[in-house]
Amino acid sequence: MRTESFSLEINSSINPYKKSIAVDSDKSLSIRSFLIGSISQGVSKVSNVLESHDVFSAISSLKKLGVKIKRDKSKSYTIYGKGIGSLFAKKGLNLYFGNSGTLARLLIGILSTTPDIEVLIQGDKSLNKRSMKKLIELMSEFGAEFFPKNRFNFPLKLISTEMPIGIEYRAGVSAQLKSAVMLAGLNSFGITKIIEQKISRDHTENIIRQSKKVIKIEKKKNKIIKIYGKRNLSPFKLNIPGDPSSASFFTALTILIKGESFLKINNVGLNPTRIGFYSLLKKHGAKIKFYNVKKNNNEIFGDIIISSSKIKPMKASKEYYVKSTDEYPILFAIAALTEGVSTFKGIGDLANKESNRIKEMQKILKQIGIKSSVNKDSVKVYGKKFIITKNKKIIVPNLGDHRICMSATILSLVTGIKAEIKNFETVFTSAPSFLKILKSLGGKFEIKK
Repeated sequence: MRTESFSLEINSSINPYKKSIAVDSDKSLSIRSFLIGSISQGVSKVSNVLESHDVFSAISSLKKLGVKIKRDKSKSYTIYGKGIGSLFAKKGLNLYFGNSGTLARLLIGILSTTPDIEVLIQGDKSLNKRSMKKLIELMSEFGAEFFPKNRFNFPLKLISTEMPIGIEYRAGVSAQLKSAVMLAGLNSFGITKIIEQKISRDHTENIIRQSKKVIKIEKKKNKIIKIYGKRNLSPFKLNIPGDPSSASFFTALTILIKGESFLKINNVGLNPTRIGFYSLLKKHGAKIKFYNVKKNNNEIFGDIIISSSKIKPMKASKEYYVKSTDEYPILFAIAALTEGVSTFKGIGDLANKESNRIKEMQKILKQIGIKSSVNKDSVKVYGKKFIITKNKKIIVPNLGDHRICMSATILSLVTGIKAEIKNFETVFTSAPSFLKILKSLGGKFEIKK
């Protein structure tokens, strides 16, 4: 799935609306379902899959590794699992991860303990810049090797270990590293133990939990995950809900719009590790409610109802970071249009995303006349109720960062400040329906190729 590069131009604000929408499916769950389904023992069925660049990169990589994956109909797939330790790679095989850090880290976790793997691994320009040092160090503990030595970004050569032994890992905020260790532990001898010192996304363990003899989770002072290696994973059926991160941008638009607006977003994932954005906004006055909340395959989902709101300046402690990692660019945008000083703590890791999201959002806020400051791993945004729009323009260069592009779009549509956002096709890595939904809400824009 290749998309021609294009820029997005916006020249007017959006009018109030009362609408109901469905957002793109959850990317984290979509990628994980293919990876785990491929090493399960039997046939897994996944529906409402996000059909985006990152997910297609996952499917392509798994097919190169010998996995049969069949598209039954739109967004529905059958995965013919080969079992743990059974993926196969011809010597010198080149795996391309596109823009997806999730795919890169999790598939490397699987391959590191799969016998006879020697592959070249790389991503796009943006992913190749991101440090994989922590991942490489962890997989090296299992016995995998990476070349050239002492290099921590793609492209790299991965050579798997022939005698993987389970490790003990004290996990931080990264769900991707935690997941990589769990997946590497599945084909290792003995027990792999993860001590979760800080709560992070739990989609990987939620899928694995359907194979009861493989995983044990203890909730004491810290959450402890034990993976029992060399045991078969059971196949599964999974219907993937809408992505709460994609929904956050339309939530922000509805809250900030001038005039009374109402929006219902149907069937969104409401996993407790993913809804920090909504909790933070509700705490500061946003009119957000969850309805029709249900649970299926260990995942919670439901509808989100949002109304135009007047919110107070936000005070986000570091505890919010792991539950709203992807939403901080749009949170900065909301803070910019909220009168007063909003403070966001514990967010230093934002500098290591697809772009330096702190630095790039500061540039955008400066373009619209909003002051912000950075102190170690915290940011302050000095928001204004009214912004002078004359002679201002939001310009976003080629960053390869979908969240920055989407946040700039929302700022432009709410304020009426003109915008030129380059390489907007990067949004299709996670939200291919973003522009279509904006158009249905009344947003006006031009595509420039």
